[in-house]
Amino acid sequence: MAGLNVSIAFFLSVVAICEVIRQVSKRLLPLGVHCGLVRELVSSLQLCACCLELRMLMEIGPWGGGFGPDVILTLLFIIYLIHGVSFDGASANPTIALQEFLVMDSSFVATAVKLLVQFVGMEAAGILTTHYWSWELTDFHLIQNLMALDCSSSIHTSLYHGIFVEGVCSFFFHLVALKFQHSHPLYRAPVLAVTVTILAYTAGPFTGAFFNPTLAATVTFHCSGNILQEYVQVYWLGPLAGMLSALLLYQGNIPKLFQKNLLYSPKSKYRIPKGKAVPGLKQTGDNGEGQLRTKPQS
Repeated sequence: MAGLNVSIAFFLSVVAICEVIRQVSKRLLPLGVHCGLVRELVSSLQLCACCLELRMLMEIGPWGGGFGPDVILTLLFIIYLIHGVSFDGASANPTIALQEFLVMDSSFVATAVKLLVQFVGMEAAGILTTHYWSWELTDFHLIQNLMALDCSSSIHTSLYHGIFVEGVCSFFFHLVALKFQHSHPLYRAPVLAVTVTILAYTAGPFTGAFFNPTLAATVTFHCSGNILQEYVQVYWLGPLAGMLSALLLYQGNIPKLFQKNLLYSPKSKYRIPKGKAVPGLKQTGDNGEGQLRTKPQS
C-alpha cells in the first residue's frame, strides 16, 4: 500500500500546484490570456499527469500491489470529480473545443489556440511525469521505467471495433456534457465523473477508453503494436464522429455547418389562446398583426 499512498500524494500535489497556478494567473493576467492560454494549459497538464500515473497503477497494481480494479475505478472517479470542480471552465479535450467552435461559442483563432495549448500541456505532463518516475520512489515506478522501454498499444481489439468503441464513448460523454452544460459545477462534475468511470469500466479493456485525442496521442501513440494511421483512426476519428453525432442528436443541427434543424421542429415562442366564437360576429381574415378581424353578422 505504500506505493499507492505515494501515487495518491502525487495526484494531490499535481492538483494543488495546478490550482495555485490557476489562481495566480486569474489575478495577475488579463482575462483573455488566462482563459485562452493558462487555464487550458494547466488543466491539460493536470489531466494528463494524473491519467499517466493512474494508467501505471492500472497496469502494475493488480499483480505488483495486490489491489484490484475497484481501487482503480474509485481513484478514477475521485480524480475526474476533482477535475470537474477545479478546471474552472477549461475542457482539456480537443473534441470539446471543436464542439464549442461548431456551435459558434468560440472563434476559429481561439479554437486553434486551445488545441495547440492542450497539446503543449499534455506533452509537458508526459515529460514531467516521466521525470518523476525516474526518481523511483516506489517499486511501481521502477517496474514502469523497465516497461516504458517497450510499451504496448492500448488497442486490444480490431481496428473497426476500436473506432466504434471510442466513438460510442465520445457520443455518451458529449451527450451527458451537453445535457448538463448549464448546470452548477457541483452537480455537473459528479455526473460527468460517473459517466467517465462507467465508460472506462465498459470500454477500457478494448481501447483504454480515452475519448480524448490529445490525451491518447500523449499516452499511447508512441507504443508498439499499431501504426500511426490506425491510432489516428481509433483515437481521433472515432471521438470526433461521436461528438458530431451527440451534437446532432442533442439539438438537431450543427450551426457552423448548417442551420436547418433536421430532427426537431421549431417551437413557437408564443401561444395563441383558443376562445369560443361570439354569437353575432363573423371572422373575415387576418388584419396583418396576427389578429382576426370580425364583423357583425347581418
